[in-house]
Amino acid sequence: MKASWDIFCSVVDNYGDIGVTWRLARQLVAEHGCAVRLWVDDLRAFERICPEIDMDKDRQQQDGVEVRHWPAQWPGEVAADVVIAAFACQLPHAYMEAMADRERTPLWLNLDYLSAEDWVGGCHGLPSVKFRGVQKYFFFPGFQAQTGGLLRENGLLARRRAFQADLEAQAAFLRQLGVVPASDARLMSLFAYENAGLAGWLDALAADRRPTHLLVPEGRILGDVQRWLGVDSLAVGSVLARQSLTLQVLPFIRQEDYDQLLWCCDFNAVRGEDSFVRAQWAGRPMLWHIYRQDEDIHLDKLEAFLALYTRGLSAEAGAAVLALWRAWNTEGQMADPWEKLLRHWPEIAAHAEQWCLEQGLQADLAAALVQFYLNWI
Repeated sequence: MKASWDIFCSVVDNYGDIGVTWRLARQLVAEHGCAVRLWVDDLRAFERICPEIDMDKDRQQQDGVEVRHWPAQWPGEVAADVVIAAFACQLPHAYMEAMADRERTPLWLNLDYLSAEDWVGGCHGLPSVKFRGVQKYFFFPGFQAQTGGLLRENGLLARRRAFQADLEAQAAFLRQLGVVPASDARLMSLFAYENAGLAGWLDALAADRRPTHLLVPEGRILGDVQRWLGVDSLAVGSVLARQSLTLQVLPFIRQEDYDQLLWCCDFNAVRGEDSFVRAQWAGRPMLWHIYRQDEDIHLDKLEAFLALYTRGLSAEAGAAVLALWRAWNTEGQMADPWEKLLRHWPEIAAHAEQWCLEQGLQADLAAALVQFYLNWI
């Protein structure tokens, strides 16, 4: 019999938590034949990335996954064979009791946040706390072999390469979104948290000799874009130009479409965790806006990733990447770092593809989770 899986997602940071768990749940079903229930406490956020979600239903099927609304009062369901608490969310006490009451206790995993820090590999797979004899284990996604890897569906990179080689398919996809960039324009996407450094970057793009078409999906950065433009509001579909820069506001789109949007663009600015990983699979130059944490501990995570990501770049190109990412994540001055990045564009673009291919050689996160379960039983 196929194993049953319960994945618990408490939506904290808008779409990152649900984005990761929804991708994982679908992949476990589609590629590994698992029976998956995805428990979500905020169906409104879920609906943005999966419009088919019915927010009035406590139980529904989507892409083979049983989607359940995580209620305040636990409904007394039997615990699954594998239980994943995504991003250290606290399971309902009644569910923990149900885990302990099973004849064979389940595998209990804490699927943690993605990090490139050195200590992650040493903690991955280690036992954590117990509850009435049920052992919990740490499971860390990551970029190196001793971690759980990254979410990557079977055949993803081949589909991406085929799409990027098909200019007509890209143009048709963009037209569906109302995007028709000039033939010589640099196409870029911007999905970020609020950032005071944006104005200086937009100034630089506007003053550039080469035109830029910047696609901005609905999100928290729109307020900063609006202030830079000096307009009262920005609606989906708005297209405004200033010198060499054309700005276009896109609707919040489903995950599959967002992947293709990233594949179309020459450069992607992304945020959080889910879009961060998907931008890496796009194989294009990118910029990550990491989620801010108290006492700036997020900057340690940023530096850990940069140390890995810039390996193999020349000293000059590596310094350009470091300067841009550090400026963006400290709301610093962006014009000079952006200009330096452009000077090394061919090398940085080739490196982005190489990094993607190297990461693609590792086992993906879903496969690693399944193998961990098989080893455990």
